[in-house]
Order: sequence, then structure tokens, then C-alpha cells
Amino acid sequence: MTVQVLPANQPETFYRGAGRIAEFRTLPALPDRPEDWVGSVTSRFGLAPAGLSTLADGRVLAEAIAADPRWWLGPERADTGVLVKLLDAGQRLPLHVHPDRRFATAHLASPYGKTEAWVIVSARPDAYVHLGFARDVDAAELAGWVDGQRTEAMLAATNKIPVTPGDAILCPAGLPHAIGDGILLVEVQEPTDFSVLLEYEGTGLADGHLGLGYDLALQCVDRGAWTPSRLGELRGTAARLLPEAADEFFAARRLHGGDRLERGFGVLVVVAGAGRLTGEQDDVPLRRGDTLLVPYAAGPVLLDGQVEAIHLAASA
Repeated sequence: MTVQVLPANQPETFYRGAGRIAEFRTLPALPDRPEDWVGSVTSRFGLAPAGLSTLADGRVLAEAIAADPRWWLGPERADTGVLVKLLDAGQRLPLHVHPDRRFATAHLASPYGKTEAWVIVSARPDAYVHLGFARDVDAAELAGWVDGQRTEAMLAATNKIPVTPGDAILCPAGLPHAIGDGILLVEVQEPTDFSVLLEYEGTGLADGHLGLGYDLALQCVDRGAWTPSRLGELRGTAARLLPEAADEFFAARRLHGGDRLERGFGVLVVVAGAGRLTGEQDDVPLRRGDTLLVPYAAGPVLLDGQVEAIHLAASA
């Protein structure tokens, strides 16, 4: 057997969950932890080794990959290139932003920034996310909001976007955003934990600026206006789960029984139904809430049954 069924991996964080991950997962999970880092070789910023995934046999995934990278990743990849999470918003998350690759290379010694995307698994009625500013915001105005923690003014300047189960939205690095309460989602992102908190009061965090100071950290913020038409370009369609702009960073597909996956490292999250994942070396039962790692060594695999899953991987 090469495909790995993953246990929950729930590092501590500053906001609360509402038990949705424990309800969703087939294996035991902590009801009060709002994040499950799936197949992660990324640590919490400044808190390593928190965040690193452990396989069912007790091995740390990062160490297993380092010991045999070709088996896991194949001959063309040097790293996984992706981080997947389950996220259970038991409260509205604070408004925050992630740096892009240019900023991360210059100031954080990383080739990766943190563009991310969300696939909504479940959501309360009238659920929403805040995404981008609705008007141009001057640098001095933004700095004043952050320094004075003028949360209402910041949120009022953002776009409040309704979301429903099945929606998929790309959140480019630099875009201010906050996920509203009552949402369970699958998040795919670049493999970092870089966040600049625009809203930090009440989080209990001592550093919301990545150790850079806010004068520098706020330079990563996209302060431009995002119109409804621009925001519409961030949504997936019936033809493809995420818009083309995501292809530079990661690949995401919604799969059903009968769909085949070509050979390559990826993460599979089963969001509905039950079935099997079969290949030359594998025959793995699946049901809603399973999270799995599919290594390069598995070869091509086939999804079978009345099942729906999200497959997530680094860009080609």
C-alpha cells in the first residue's frame, strides 16, 4: 500500500473552532481546534515543529520525504510545493493579509509567498467572507487603521462576499481578507505560514507583523479597489474548480467516481459519499471526511463509487 490515510493534525492557534472538523473527519479529531493541516511539511511561523504532519505509522512526513524524495515526489520535484488545511471558523477571523513571492523572497528568505484558495464544504445561512478593499486605500489611512485598531473602519472598506457550499474562491497574496463564522472549508495554499494581521487586538498574539515591524509589513498589502467584476474573476466555474490565475501556484480538481488521477504527489480530501481509490498497488476504501496522501510511487489511481473528493497538488 502506498496511499497514506492521514490522522488529524491540529496545531494550536488563536481563534476557536466549532467542532466541524471533528464532525467531518472519519478519524478522531479535536473538536475545539479550528485547523487540520493535511499532509503538511510546513511549520507554524516561529513555532516549529507545530504544524508538521505525522503519518499513521508515527513517522514525521517531512522526515519521510527527506529520506526518499523520489518515492514521494517523483524525479521532477524538490518539495511538495503546497499546503492543504481544513479550516473551521467558529468565529470571524481577523482581517489579515499574506505576502506574495516577491516580498517573501526579499524579506522572509522564502521562495514562496502565500496565495491561497478556499473550497466551501459547509456554511451557515448568510455566511460570508471579507475579500479585498472596495475602494483605493491610502497607505497612511491603512497604517492609521492598524495602529489604532480601527476594526470597524477597516471592515467597512472591504467587500463582504456571500458564500455557499460548493463555492471555490482564489485569494491572491496581498489581498486583505477575513473568513466569517460558520464555515468549514478546504484551503489550498503555498507552503508557508506568513500572515500580517491588520486586526490583532484580542488575538493574544505578540507579533502580527512577521517580525518585520508594521512599517515594512504593510508594504505587502494590496490597497487597490476590487470591483465586483474583478472579484468575479476569483471564483471557480462549473468547468474548473479554480480560475486560471491559480495555476501558477497550485492545482485543484473536484473528482467523482470514474475520474482518474495521473501520477504525482497530491492530497485528496473526500467531501461526500463513499467509494474506493484503486491503483496498481492500492485499494483504499473512502468515505466523507477522509484525508489522504497520494505519493508519486502510487502511480495513476482511479476514484470509484458514489463519492466526491477534492484533489490538491502543486502547480505543474
